[in-house]
Amino acid sequence: MNALPTSRNSFPESPAAPGSPHVQLSETATSLQSINTQEGANVQELPPVDRGLKAWSFCASAFILETMVWGFGFSYGIFQDYYTSHPPFDSASGVAIAAVGTICLGIQYGEGIFLIFFLRRYPDFIRTSMWFGLALYFVSLFASSFATQVWQLILLQGVGVGIGGGILYSPVIKLLPEWFSERRGLAGGIIFSGTGVGGFAFPFLLNALLSEVGVRWTLRIWATGTAICSAIALLGMRSRFPVPKFKAGQRRPKLIPSRLEFLHNPLFWTFVSDHFAPYFFVGVEVDSNTSLKVFTTLIQGLSQFPVSLYIPTFTRSLSNQLTATIVLSLLNLSAVIGQILIGHLTDRIPYPSIMVFSAVGSALGAFLLWGFANAAIYLYFFSIVFGGLAGGFSSTWTNAAVECAGHEFASIAFSGITFAKGISAVIGPIVSGLLLEAGRSSSTSARFGRFGYGAVEIFVGSCALAAGVGSVAVALARQRVVRS
Repeated sequence: MNALPTSRNSFPESPAAPGSPHVQLSETATSLQSINTQEGANVQELPPVDRGLKAWSFCASAFILETMVWGFGFSYGIFQDYYTSHPPFDSASGVAIAAVGTICLGIQYGEGIFLIFFLRRYPDFIRTSMWFGLALYFVSLFASSFATQVWQLILLQGVGVGIGGGILYSPVIKLLPEWFSERRGLAGGIIFSGTGVGGFAFPFLLNALLSEVGVRWTLRIWATGTAICSAIALLGMRSRFPVPKFKAGQRRPKLIPSRLEFLHNPLFWTFVSDHFAPYFFVGVEVDSNTSLKVFTTLIQGLSQFPVSLYIPTFTRSLSNQLTATIVLSLLNLSAVIGQILIGHLTDRIPYPSIMVFSAVGSALGAFLLWGFANAAIYLYFFSIVFGGLAGGFSSTWTNAAVECAGHEFASIAFSGITFAKGISAVIGPIVSGLLLEAGRSSSTSARFGRFGYGAVEIFVGSCALAAGVGSVAVALARQRVVRS
C-alpha cells in the first residue's frame, strides 16, 4: 500500500514524474480510507498499482462496459443484414443502412477527446456523467425499436446510442493509467477484449431474438439487458485517488491545458495526422515540423471497419445465414485472443514491431483469404487471421499513449488516437459501400472478388498494408525519441 500524507481539506501535488505510475491529484477521484499516525498527521492509504482486489475489480467492470458498449457496436452487421432484407427498411439504400452502425462507432470513437477534457476539468462529475450516458444509451436504443424510416434509425441507434455509449465508456480511458503501470498492456488487452467477447456472443443472441420476436422487441430487450449489466459494472468504476472537492467560486483546472508537450512529440504524430489535429486543439501550440503526416491509426481503421460490416453479407451470399453468423462471431472471438496476447506482448516487446506484424498479416489475409474465397472454409481462416491481428492492433495504444505523453496526459493522447480511429470508422464503411455498389454493377473476375466485393477487398488489404508502412515510421520515430 502506498501512503500519501495529506491535510483534511487539501491535497498536495504529486511529485511523481510523468513516467511514474502516479498521476497528479487534480486528475483523481473517490476518497479513500483515512487513518491517523502516531504523529497525528492525516494519511490516506492508496490501493496498490497492478494488483489487488480493487485494481482487478476495476478491470472486470471496465471489461463489462467494453463488452456491452463496443461489442454491440461491432455486432451491427447482424442488424444491417436484417434491415436490408426485411421491411420496412429493405427498400432503403444499403449505404444509408450501413451509416447507422458507422455513425454510432464513429461518434463513440471521436467524442472521447472532448469528454476527456471535460472530465479533467470536472473530475467530481465522472460517476454522474456515466449514469447520464447509460440513461441516454438506454432511451435511444429503446426508442429506435419504434423507428419506421432509416433517418430515425440513424438519429436514435446511430447518434443517440453513439453519444450515450461514449459518455458511459470514456472514464475507463481516464482511470486505466491510475490502476495499472507495469501490467498496463495486459490490463488494457483484457478490457479491450470485451469488444471481441461481445462481438462473438452477441450475433448468436441477436439472431435468435430476431428470429423469435422480431427487430422491435429485440431492441427493447437488448436495451434493458444492457442497462442492467452496465449499471452493475458501474459499481466497480472507481478512481484510485481521492476526488478533489471544488467549492463555489473555486478555480478549476483549465478545460484545455495550456501546454501539452506530447503534441511536440513526433512519435505521437505517427498515430494521428497533422491535417486535422491542429484545428482541433484550439489554443494549443503545435509544432507542425514534428508531424510526420503518417495516418497509421486512421489507415488501419479504414481496413478494419468495413470487414465487420460487410463480411456477414458476403458470407450469406456464398453460404447461408448460420455460416454468416459463425464467421462474424469467429472474427470477434479471434479479436479477444489478439487483444489479450498483443496487450501482454506490448509490456515486453516494443510495440512498433507488433504493429508491423499485425498490419502486414491483416493485409495478406484480406488479399488472399477473403479475396479468393469461394467456400466458407476460406472465410473461417480469414476471420481467425484478420480478427486476431487487426482486432488486437488497438492493444498497442495504451503503452504508446503513456510513452508519448506520460501518465499525466496519457488519457488525452489515447483519446487523440481514438479520434483518428473515429474518422476511419465513418470514412471506411462509406467508401467501401460506394465501392461495393460500383463493383456489383460491373463485371469482375470469377476467381477474385466474388459478388462485386473485389474493390472492397483490395481497399481493405491496401489500407492494412499502408498501416504496416506507417508502423515502420512509428518504429523510426520511437528510436529517435528514445535516443534523444
